[in-house]
Amino acid sequence: MAVVVFAAGLLGIHNTLAEGHYDTKTVETLGGRVLSIEKTAPSNRRGYWINALLQTGQETVAVQLGPAWYIDNQTPHIQPNDTIKVTGSRITVDGRPLIVAAVVTKGNEFLKLREATNGVAVWPDHH
Repeated sequence: MAVVVFAAGLLGIHNTLAEGHYDTKTVETLGGRVLSIEKTAPSNRRGYWINALLQTGQETVAVQLGPAWYIDNQTPHIQPNDTIKVTGSRITVDGRPLIVAAVVTKGNEFLKLREATNGVAVWPDHH
């Protein structure tokens, strides 16, 4: 147990709180085609964040991937027209559904962004 606590400490407990939106009770997996990749500048966060607009069978939903400085250096790169699978927490922001992604699968590649069990981000708090 101490190891887990230590790992969370390294990532910064306040980082989890700042995320605030990840709800472990609403974790789901959905797949679809990426319509677009958007950079957003959330008012409560530093720098740009990357969102993917995903077209599933039933809906179009935004998927929050993470900060641009981290996402841009990871593989796989998520591009428009990619077919991906996302596991993450479904929340509502400004009345619209948003999936806070924990893991994105593209082909046989994994992009891990958060711990699915608690939403703790895998990127370092400072860069």
